[in-house]
Amino acid sequence: MSELPKAYEPQEVEANWYAAWLEGKCFEADPSSEKEAYSIVIPPPNVTGILHLGHVLNNSLQDILARRARQEGKEVLWLPGTDHAGIATQAKVERELREKEGKTRRDLGRDEFLKRVWDFKEHHGGIIIKQLKRLGCSCDWGRERFTMDESYTKWVSHVFVELFKKGLIYRGKRIVNWCPVSLTALSDEEVIMTPQKSKLYFMKYELVDAPGEYLEISTTRPETLMGDVAVAVNPKDERFAKFIGKKVRRPFPAAEIPVIADDHVDVEFGTGALKITPAHDKADFEIGERHDLEIIDVLTPDGHINCPECPDLHGVERFKARKLAAAKLEEMGLLIKVEEYDNNVGFSERAHVPIEPRISMQWFLKYPCVQEAADAVANGEIKFRPERWAKTYAHWMDNLQDWCISRQLWWGHQIPVWYHKEKLEQLTQAESLDMTNFENGDIHVGVEPPADAENWVRDDDVMDTWFSSWLWPFATMTDVGEQSATVRKFYPTTDLVTGPDIIFFWVARMIMAGYEFAGELPFKNVFFTSIIRDLKGRKMSKSLGNSPDPIELMEKYGADGLRFGLMRIAPVGSDLRFDEVSVEEGRNFANKLYNACRFRQMAEGGADHFQVAASLPPYHIDIMAKLDELADALKDSYADYRFGEIAHKLYEFLWNEFCDKFLEAVKLDLRESATAEARAATLGTFDAVMGRYLQLLSPYMPHITEELSLRMGYVEKGEFLMQKALPGEPLVGFDPAGAKSRATAVYEAAGRMRNLKTEYNVASRKDVKFVVKGAVDWLAAEAKVLGLLAGAEAVTPDDAYDPPKGTPAAVTPVGEVYLPMEGLIDVEAEKVRISKEIAKTEIEVKKCEGKLGNASFVERAPAAVVEQEKQRLEEWKVKLGQLREMLAALA
Repeated sequence: MSELPKAYEPQEVEANWYAAWLEGKCFEADPSSEKEAYSIVIPPPNVTGILHLGHVLNNSLQDILARRARQEGKEVLWLPGTDHAGIATQAKVERELREKEGKTRRDLGRDEFLKRVWDFKEHHGGIIIKQLKRLGCSCDWGRERFTMDESYTKWVSHVFVELFKKGLIYRGKRIVNWCPVSLTALSDEEVIMTPQKSKLYFMKYELVDAPGEYLEISTTRPETLMGDVAVAVNPKDERFAKFIGKKVRRPFPAAEIPVIADDHVDVEFGTGALKITPAHDKADFEIGERHDLEIIDVLTPDGHINCPECPDLHGVERFKARKLAAAKLEEMGLLIKVEEYDNNVGFSERAHVPIEPRISMQWFLKYPCVQEAADAVANGEIKFRPERWAKTYAHWMDNLQDWCISRQLWWGHQIPVWYHKEKLEQLTQAESLDMTNFENGDIHVGVEPPADAENWVRDDDVMDTWFSSWLWPFATMTDVGEQSATVRKFYPTTDLVTGPDIIFFWVARMIMAGYEFAGELPFKNVFFTSIIRDLKGRKMSKSLGNSPDPIELMEKYGADGLRFGLMRIAPVGSDLRFDEVSVEEGRNFANKLYNACRFRQMAEGGADHFQVAASLPPYHIDIMAKLDELADALKDSYADYRFGEIAHKLYEFLWNEFCDKFLEAVKLDLRESATAEARAATLGTFDAVMGRYLQLLSPYMPHITEELSLRMGYVEKGEFLMQKALPGEPLVGFDPAGAKSRATAVYEAAGRMRNLKTEYNVASRKDVKFVVKGAVDWLAAEAKVLGLLAGAEAVTPDDAYDPPKGTPAAVTPVGEVYLPMEGLIDVEAEKVRISKEIAKTEIEVKKCEGKLGNASFVERAPAAVVEQEKQRLEEWKVKLGQLREMLAALA
């Protein structure tokens, strides 16, 4: 052993051990190993991002799985990396460029701007990797990947080319989700539908052939009126049958537009007549295609009105234009009314502004291997935990729409398509591009540019960031066209830990990509983490000020304290309500463990030839048997991915079973008066249990367990606890039932005896003496330990004892226990005290009875409140009964 300092200082210990693990190459995976493989890939965080609690939860879980797998003798690869985060990273650089130089990216040009982004990445990137190391993450850092690495970029281009040649990628003019801040298209999954308090505008369009007669319509967007090309009604709606085929007059700019019939129109919405603006609504676009309607785009890419024919609206921001358009209708006598309207509006996930449905030329992907990906989860080849997410996944897979994979950005993987200069204008304006254009030589699609590159112009767009990350499980392990030793050993991966919010963005797409490009599933298990919220149920965010800095928490409580505190409150399948108190409890748990080991060191001595035998005291056998039970229980919990349950079991064992029971029960063995044999048995038991317990705790609290294992002599210098295999055999090799039963009886009896002391106001007295009638035959042998645990001077078995009337008593597993009160209390003073307590309690009973007797309260209060009041009444009545019994006993 080497002496433990008086106080545990986690910051220094954690830094030292992480450096030692790196130096000892403890995290490195060996593809040539004959051990069973275990692999997991990190969900790549944004390269310029910083650690938040969601990262802490996710990566702590991955680290626990990786460290547990090493203990099970597996060859572990935990592959780390970062994502280039196209929209987020470009936005940061553009903002910096605006604020510092007053320039835009177009002022610099593409090459210079990208150089700035790479500089930004080098300066700010990697912070989150350092923070993950601070957390204790045991990734194989030598294999760290970045989605813009040269080899990874080749994978992305290769995949695009292959899918294009299969006819699955095409370019077309479609209505897309457009972000007016990021100025790029977004996929449906990047749009967050958000409840909004909107307004529904009712207005009227005059019939061309019947002046003074109007068709009433309703809309939430009067600002797009200038793009109206028709009014649609449902052909089954008898109210509007007479209008079909006629024309109405669009107010501004004035134009005659047809009234058409379409089954899509909801007769229940608004007036039942719908203005059709194909350029600015997906449903309208589809109606427009069915009826061959003109498309009029009246919005600029950044969300301003583009309509020179209406100078009072032209150039006005879209939401200001909404109010102006409504006012203009009112001036013209065409606005009937405005109603409040609750609806869901799509917001850009990144920019947090309402998106615009917009006609745009984009690249789209028809998903590959859809059936294989759907079947893999449905058949259980890939297991989702919690299982309910499988239904969510299946619903999405059944309703797939082509994926818009192009983005109007510069930072990212540029589309590997080149247009011949001679046909550039024709091709860029074409309604669609596909394999036909490739086959006739109009476009070049390839990983490498065409040989005569000077005659070609590359497509400006880049691919959606998720188009690179859907390749993550296999593209991080091997180059295009190769079968590396790493991919042969570690693919498919074992587990994936991720958030349910990216089940569509990432998980589903990775499964499809795995089948398409690797020929099999990418992982076998997916564990979806909880969403972390504050105590009020709100999502963590900087704007709300409810998102604590994990680095500050680690500096205050230690990385192990943060990890363990978070794991203890992590439920399976529901949101996690974060409270810093839980992290403080994690630190307190670390201190409890540390102090238990210091207690052992202060006892000095050892037990070199300690053997587990049936002749050991029951408390020793009991704690060792409970450790064996803990080890078995943890196997089941790990198999079910019940991480919170594991933390709870580890906590309960150390705090309640080991410290509060065992260590208290054996204190007599460590006194000078104890025999050498008793001392050796106790210290040997301590070391046997603690050595194994530290192993079990290691995946959750790796730093402190490593420190204590070395300091306590449980591992040799130069060895690492994290690399030590779990024991194959239990500590107790015989039936421990008898010893466990005896120990349990003593612990339970001691608890009831302490309660008896508390009830009679002598809890702090150590000179009390208990008498036991009808004692079990072994009580005399355990009387000293029982007295120690109960805080008594003596515990005496005596069947002849005749207790005076009113002597406090309790039935216990060791017999009927009596607490003689002679000389312990001032009986009269105690009567006064108890009488006062009775009076207070009677008042509380009357209060509860009064509330519950009030019909108005019972009928109007929530059922939960009424039930709570009933429980309170029952508790007060029980207490009142106990107090009256105590007073009668004293009488």
